[in-house]
Amino acid sequence: MSEDYRDFENAQIMWQPDGNVSEKRKLFEKHIEDKYHVKIDNYWDLHKWSIENLEELWAEVWDHSGIIYSRKYEKIIDLNVPMNKLPKWFEGAKLNFAENLLKNRDTSVAMIIAGEERKPTNITYAEVYEKAKLYAAAFRKFGLKKNDVVTCFMSNREEPIYAMIGAVSIGSIWTGALPLIGADAILNRFKQTNPRILLTIDRFKHNGQEVDMLPKVKKIADELPNLEKIIIVPSNEESKLKDISGIKNSCFLDDFLQLAYEEDGSIPEIVFEQVSVSHPIFISYTSGTTGLPKAVVHGCGGLLMTAKDNCIHGRPDIDLLVLSTSPVGWASWNMFVICLFSGVKLVVYEGVPFFLNQTYLWDLVDELKITTLFVTPSILDEYEKRGFVPTEKHNLGSLLSFVSGASVVKLNNYDFVYNKIKKNVIFGSDYRCTELMGSCITPDETLPIYRGEISCPALGIDLECLDDTGNHVVGELGELVVAKPTPSLPLGLWGDTDGSLLQETYFSKFPGKFALGDLALINPLTKGIIISCRSDETLKPKGVRFGSSEIYNIEDLLKHSHEEHHVPRNKEQYT
Repeated sequence: MSEDYRDFENAQIMWQPDGNVSEKRKLFEKHIEDKYHVKIDNYWDLHKWSIENLEELWAEVWDHSGIIYSRKYEKIIDLNVPMNKLPKWFEGAKLNFAENLLKNRDTSVAMIIAGEERKPTNITYAEVYEKAKLYAAAFRKFGLKKNDVVTCFMSNREEPIYAMIGAVSIGSIWTGALPLIGADAILNRFKQTNPRILLTIDRFKHNGQEVDMLPKVKKIADELPNLEKIIIVPSNEESKLKDISGIKNSCFLDDFLQLAYEEDGSIPEIVFEQVSVSHPIFISYTSGTTGLPKAVVHGCGGLLMTAKDNCIHGRPDIDLLVLSTSPVGWASWNMFVICLFSGVKLVVYEGVPFFLNQTYLWDLVDELKITTLFVTPSILDEYEKRGFVPTEKHNLGSLLSFVSGASVVKLNNYDFVYNKIKKNVIFGSDYRCTELMGSCITPDETLPIYRGEISCPALGIDLECLDDTGNHVVGELGELVVAKPTPSLPLGLWGDTDGSLLQETYFSKFPGKFALGDLALINPLTKGIIISCRSDETLKPKGVRFGSSEIYNIEDLLKHSHEEHHVPRNKEQYT
């Protein structure tokens, strides 16, 4: 088979739906048909209705997902407001993001805590609530208030989840950065948002290597004068003996949490600050490849987006268990944690479960009955190179979906998964980005998986692929944009008081449409989307665009697997 992405007629089917659709999905579609007098025969009918009836769609998602609120919205959205003016969603509504995450409070399992140094431990929804109550009470006693910023800089553990829920219950804003980046890069982010509290850890293991956090934490403390408290999570009992006196305003977690207790030993119940849907909840940072990282602000819209993804695109009738290896600092951490609202269980894994031994990941899937994996293409490439595949002892019967992303998912990744790991699995990319808190392009349980393609735009996402003149193109390389509002788009950029940076970054190239910054192709026959590369990573010899995905696939065809830099070699000047 040709390795050309444009060989649309020969797109290879890798997986076919079996016709089993979740009962919630069936009920949702039947409800839409009956209430709005439309006929929905397939996903594309539902998607067409969703983007032509945005107000109705998101009102139904609000009701269907069971959002907790103290005051219902008066207006869903004013679609007469241009998209670049950031029309407000669900005006008049009052709710609390944390209260919604704590909707489930029973004794069923919410999370499984695991890691390179940690044996799997179950945490129930009731326990999550009690821990969040403890953190919220300590934060209030400390003096944390609505609109204060709490930041996190640590490995992927349960403590950031409790701290985020506790802080957001008060109306504070949560942010954080990846634990492996340097102190200067951290300061480039945290100096923008001026946090009052930092949650961190003394050390952790990453892919078998020791990571000492305290030297970086000390530098951060020295250079953030408004940082009032640094809370250090001890990674083990011995860590509590470490001398942290050189880190100003620091204490260990247990000492800070003592603030939560009243004189009689009780802990006050959580008081959920009621805020608008457009109240800031999260600040996520872009990569900073073109300057200082941009601090992207999100409100409660991400709750609706992820609820829609889980309750309609997903399988809410199945006991889902998702492996999460993303620490705070990845936008995916925010989206994983929102799964608590939908009743999706998480495996919160500290460290890297991919290379501890040849079968560790597959052992973990079978042991914990994991249903959903998220693995980057680079890890899949390394697995293929090393032969890290399941053996005869592995069943992988629980594994329903195998999601890859964070870079282009290549054709050989599809071949490897379906030929060497599991044939009956939904594999592909679930296209998300820092700016859009939720799925933009996604697999769907009712659509086939084609080699190299993502099945469809998510419900409510009016996705277009535009050429340089702004025309929608099919079968040609173009830039991806979101053409209509969606609740999870950013509220703005932190510190961008007049909105000029937001406009320049996301709306200037295609006025009125939100540019995602990636190039892609739409297969005119399957309607699937083929991601090529970032829009600033293309070569354009003689006006013909080439992205990294095409170059990678030529390399794979020629059996060259190492990453290289590619530049045009003609003497002519290309733009």
